[in-house]
Amino acid sequence: MPDVIWEEPYCGEGSACFRIGTDNSGNAYIAIAGAEDHYLTDTREALRALIHDIKAGKADHLL
Repeated sequence: MPDVIWEEPYCGEGSACFRIGTDNSGNAYIAIAGAEDHYLTDTREALRALIHDIKAGKADHLL
């Protein structure tokens, strides 16, 4: 597993908590809080766009 620095969990109302992380190579990671060993990785820009869409209500069904 890469050396990922995880941020504090983000918990929405009535949904699972997730965490965002980054590594020294500039990759971004997203995982359900408590299950960081099973993560999705992509560029920071791609994950940032996903999170903005979730927060805007465009993709809340994904969580």
